[in-house]
Amino acid sequence: MIKLLTIIGARPQIIKSAALSRAIKNKFSDTVREIIVHTGQHYDDNMSQVFFDELDIPHPNYNLNVGSGSHGKQTALMIEGIEEILLKEKPNCIVLYGDTNSTLAGAVAASKIQVPIVHVEAGLRSFNKAMPEEVNRIMCDSVSTLLFSPTKAGFDNLVKEGFKKKNSPPYSFDNPKIYHCGDVMFDNSLHFSTVAKKKSAILSDNGLEDGSFLLATIHRNNNTDEPERLNALFRAINKISIENDIKIVLPLHPRTAKLLSQNLTPELYSTVKTNELIKIIPPVSFLEMIALEKNAFLVMTDSGGVQKEAFFFKKPCIILRSETEWVELVSSGSAIVADANEVEIIKAFEKFKKMKRLKFPDLFGDGNAAEFICQEILKNIR
Repeated sequence: MIKLLTIIGARPQIIKSAALSRAIKNKFSDTVREIIVHTGQHYDDNMSQVFFDELDIPHPNYNLNVGSGSHGKQTALMIEGIEEILLKEKPNCIVLYGDTNSTLAGAVAASKIQVPIVHVEAGLRSFNKAMPEEVNRIMCDSVSTLLFSPTKAGFDNLVKEGFKKKNSPPYSFDNPKIYHCGDVMFDNSLHFSTVAKKKSAILSDNGLEDGSFLLATIHRNNNTDEPERLNALFRAINKISIENDIKIVLPLHPRTAKLLSQNLTPELYSTVKTNELIKIIPPVSFLEMIALEKNAFLVMTDSGGVQKEAFFFKKPCIILRSETEWVELVSSGSAIVADANEVEIIKAFEKFKKMKRLKFPDLFGDGNAAEFICQEILKNIR
């Protein structure tokens, strides 16, 4: 029996961890014991607790209750708390997801006391170090023992950075093993899409019909905190809705919703608030998000996770950033990088509106990535 310590803190990590926890419960309960540590990076029940409940994720064994704060303060508190738990629990390895401050804190704490690190979603690169997430993922990869990339592009990035395609065990910080394993979020989308259809009433509650609306999500700081970018995004959203007589659904974090009144021009804010085609709703659960993605005509987002989920459900996607880690989506023609550029966003929408067929090649595995990760941990971690 090996003991692994899973670190989660932000909503995407909670969701990703569901796939691994499900695989452990269904296939590896006799050989793997999972200890879950919630850093408290997202502490709002709507953004965190609901996911444990509806996705049937084991409740955390520990909660650091770090909350919000500056990058330095938040990360420092998490490093301190994680280190204490590692010393107490003495796990065989620590499992980290993605690229948040919780990921960075787990990587620093574990690497300092020589606990092997398993990084799920390794190798992704935006090649923009102004993004805190880019720094976090690079630093985590550099001290990991087993690195699981969801895509070939991520695997290739690691090779370009000096990781060996093939090497011999035993694996360690200095002799890491890299994999192209498929995406745990694809595992989840396959598993939960049927559940969402049965359990979610988000469409009927909001008067939405299949294929009759656009889904938009905006949460990155450079989009929400910079008035010029936020105004460009909402000018485009407003114009697309009016000129095409189509509803646009925006699940907004409370912080983002508050910033609309502060950062939009008074005229645009009034226009958005009175536009009945723009439906701003509170943050939604994962199952509700799946229902929205699966039934939307098109997705507009600055979220890396939502970009992928749009692809999983064969929906065109307009990326509201200047770059993406998921370059395969753009290469396939199913996604367009438009940044916070009003003209480019509208141009991308018009292009997708005219296209009859889009290609969605098999990029993210076979839906069994979590099971593969568990097998490799058992094989290579002692």
